[in-house]
Amino acid sequence: MRRLRLKADGRIVELRDGREFPLAPAMPLAVPATISAPGAMPVASGQAATAPAVRDLRRRARLTQLEFASRLGVPVETIRNWEQGKRLPRGPARALLAVIAHAPETVFSALAKT
Repeated sequence: MRRLRLKADGRIVELRDGREFPLAPAMPLAVPATISAPGAMPVASGQAATAPAVRDLRRRARLTQLEFASRLGVPVETIRNWEQGKRLPRGPARALLAVIAHAPETVFSALAKT
């Protein structure tokens, strides 16, 4: 019987003798290259919003993890997981982060009204 595990980054690995063996090469997640703001290190096309990108967005906004989480309406653990690379933002969260990269004050003021 084969033992398989789905990793947080979407890879599937086979467990044998206490080691992990990838079943297929990791498929890159499609994310627009515009996730980084002007003046920041560019994020390559095909790369997900990585931990440094989320951390950089938060730091550019001059917010703590708790403040950033409360403004986005997510648990602080979510922000920590994104920044530590344990999880990657997906779907609407990834889109929201892309918009924050371009117009953070507009996004935060719009979210504050809800």
